[in-house]
Amino acid sequence: MATSPPHPSYPVGPTDGAPFADSGTAGSSRHAHWWHRAWVRYGALSTLLAISGLVILALVREETGTEGFLVGLGLAVLPVPLLIAAFRWLDRVEPGPWRNLIFCFAWGACAAALIAIVANSFATRWIATATADPSSADTLGATVIAPVVEESAKAAAVLLVFLFRRRDFTGIVDGVVIAGVTATGFAFTENILYLGTAFGTDQLTGGSGIASVTAATFFVRIIMSPFAHPLFTVLTGIGFGIAALSVDRRPLRRAAFPLGGLLLAMGMHAMWNGSSAFGEYGFFAVYAAFMVPIFGLLTWLVIWTRQRELKTVRAELPAYAVAGWLTPTEPYALGSMRARRIARQYARRHAGRAAAREVARYEAYATSLAFLRHRARRGSPGADFAVRERELLGELWRRREVARPALNHAGRITAPPVPVTAPPWPVYGVYGYGHQPAGYGHQPAPYPAYNPYRSAAYNPYRS
Repeated sequence: MATSPPHPSYPVGPTDGAPFADSGTAGSSRHAHWWHRAWVRYGALSTLLAISGLVILALVREETGTEGFLVGLGLAVLPVPLLIAAFRWLDRVEPGPWRNLIFCFAWGACAAALIAIVANSFATRWIATATADPSSADTLGATVIAPVVEESAKAAAVLLVFLFRRRDFTGIVDGVVIAGVTATGFAFTENILYLGTAFGTDQLTGGSGIASVTAATFFVRIIMSPFAHPLFTVLTGIGFGIAALSVDRRPLRRAAFPLGGLLLAMGMHAMWNGSSAFGEYGFFAVYAAFMVPIFGLLTWLVIWTRQRELKTVRAELPAYAVAGWLTPTEPYALGSMRARRIARQYARRHAGRAAAREVARYEAYATSLAFLRHRARRGSPGADFAVRERELLGELWRRREVARPALNHAGRITAPPVPVTAPPWPVYGVYGYGHQPAGYGHQPAPYPAYNPYRSAAYNPYRS
């Protein structure tokens, strides 16, 4: 049976460092050691991605020519900001660090694309040589080999973040965002290749205008299906997200979720690549019957999951308000996207952009704290629950004087109105019937009243 996490203790002392003054020389040396190891990993990954990027650049340029490469690059980059912004919007409740997204995009655009190009070319040539039928080899390569190779290469980035950035991978939304950004990078490189090749074909055949191969490729890949690759790989991300939420201690059962998501991604990718085999209008039939409904279903799932995350924030943070780490208004404000936005705007208007960024960080740390406590309540706190809780509380405590006035203002603005009605019976002491007996009339509020403007020192926005 799952046990509840320990109740948070009250913060000791008014200074920032008081509740967290337990780090010593041994801890510093231990942290230095871990940082050294982390930088070794960062260096190895950066070197791998840089080499992959240079090789893929040379391969694509050789295939398309310099002019075709530049045209393909200019057209392929158009959907990238929109897709990144969409995934970042989905991740607003607990936004992950940008370094994870940069790594995932770079992996998809460089490492995964290089693996796909080399493996697909080798497999297709091998099948063509073995069967002496190049046309069937191309079809088999597109519908069987490419989905397996490409989805496995993209899933590697999701696996790396899941293993080495476990703190940043806490649920389905994180899996969707990490997988989607990885696939966006992969599609970016693939679109450069396809659009650059189409431009080269038009140069040879004299095609131009809307009837050109370049225009047709741009319409299919950029206008109609910019979300195709992200949609496939998001299924893998959902599998990893469910595994992150699972409290099951059996590793084989937890591994089944990512593997199942990967197989679904491969299947959808294969169906998409093989749509041309369904006749002249096979592409449009698959697009309308499968791609659009699945895209809508996954969008609903992610938004519904985000609303559940906000409910988790509102349910878990009151324990820290009772202990004195948060004000009574903050759990509600932090559980509302509108209140969060108002708090950042309030801080920016009264104290500048730096204060708004601090409020945004405060919101992110508070959300991570709520999720940490929720996982502990469900029976999977992790060995470092106490350490991580203390770290997050420390981050909140150091930013409290900047964030609290803004969040309390947002909470007052967005709080639902409470209807007040007169009781149907006379209240003692109000209508002249003497003193009010004990147990009647007004009851104390569940939380003590809080006024963030009780002193100039506590309100950084007072001029």
